[in-house]
Amino acid sequence: FSISTMMKLTILALLSGHAAAFFFSKPPPPPPEPIIPTFETELGVQEPLGFIDPLNLLEDADQERFDRLRYVELKHGRISMLAVL
Repeated sequence: FSISTMMKLTILALLSGHAAAFFFSKPPPPPPEPIIPTFETELGVQEPLGFIDPLNLLEDADQERFDRLRYVELKHGRISMLAVL
């Protein structure tokens, strides 16, 4: 072998090694499903109706939003009971 042939083969081997790194890689795993909280197990959910949200206030809500709305509902209920007296 001549030096130029040896150099060409070395360059070809290096380039093919780098290209092979892209062809035989595993595909990335699928992203995890987003966790959407369901409020079916919360206090106050009763059979046969289950959880009722007629205005869809909690359609994309998290647990923090649910707790805040529950707190405000209790507060307003107590104020309205006091107003009756």
